Amino acid sequence: MSKKRFKDILYAWRVRAGLLGIILVAILANPNGSSLIAGFAVCLPGLLLRAWAAAHLRKDEELTVSGPYRGTRNPLYLGNLVIGLGIVVASRSVWVLSIVTVYFLLFYPLIIRMEVDKMRNLFPREYPDYSQKTSLFFPFRWSSSPSQKRKFSWELYLKNTEWRALLGTIIFWLIMIGKLLIF
Repeated sequence: MSKKRFKDILYAWRVRAGLLGIILVAILANPNGSSLIAGFAVCLPGLLLRAWAAAHLRKDEELTVSGPYRGTRNPLYLGNLVIGLGIVVASRSVWVLSIVTVYFLLFYPLIIRMEVDKMRNLFPREYPDYSQKTSLFFPFRWSSSPSQKRKFSWELYLKNTEWRALLGTIIFWLIMIGKLLIF
């Protein structure tokens, strides 16, 4: 199997693997009241970061350099990492830590690499300068480039279907609370 074919298969399976991972996490989690509160406290900033990013993103239309995109080229993925850490904290399980770690290490380097290639192709003039001035993942530095003058847009939030991440996260937390109360 060619390297490109393997990448394409891996990329296609990222969502299915994530759903399977969440099911396993729900089964293997061993939450208590304190872990749920701490996990939610860690998770909430990840959800807020994703919402902030989605409310600025004009996917494939323009290179977004406003909002959290001034500090990281991948705020949605960084938000996912923070949400994942919150899930690990809430779950109190080495198995859950292992699942989340393997998932992120297996899929996210590939996803980010493919995203970089896509942005280079879509925005060949703007992206090289943006990538030089803005961190790939962790916001170690904020772009000194003039930011787009754009505010949080509920219209973009909804258009980018960010409500699905919120809904999925709410369902997960309800399952964890149910697991705590039932078991």
